Amino acid sequence: MHHSSTDFNLSVALRLSWIEDFILWIFYIPMVLMGFHPLVVLLSLEIVGLYQVWIHTQKIGHLGILEEFLNTPSLHRVHHGTNPQYIDKNYGAILCIWDKLFGTYQPEREKVVYGLTKNIRTQNPIKINVIEYLRIWSDIKQSRNLKEVWNSILGSSISKPHQAELSDID
Repeated sequence: MHHSSTDFNLSVALRLSWIEDFILWIFYIPMVLMGFHPLVVLLSLEIVGLYQVWIHTQKIGHLGILEEFLNTPSLHRVHHGTNPQYIDKNYGAILCIWDKLFGTYQPEREKVVYGLTKNIRTQNPIKINVIEYLRIWSDIKQSRNLKEVWNSILGSSISKPHQAELSDID
């Protein structure tokens, strides 16, 4: 949902999945069970969310030394890119040190092409919210063994052709 826009501006920061809201809480419960106060967890989520708004812009260029440790508009543009060298890069929400540690750091070197590796060409919010789940389901149905099922759910599908298209949900 969030990456489906072929434009990149502040409104993309608000283009979030409705479906994920029903799932994400599962990842925060263990934090509370480990002893983090629920208010701290919620406040942290809000801080990250607010930080993410300003980096969704093409109006701000490179920010020099800040790009060595903070996620900046330039680094986040790369994260939204479909250029081969930009795919699966710059995951850090606020700090980019994690990307440097895990080898996913990529500075912006050329013009970014936005959208998905296979764009969906619709503005229908319902279709935009469910198309990736339909694509995953299609991949699962085509799987020949458990390893392929696992990769369909959690692995990369960049090189895999998807059978589920928008016509499947009309």
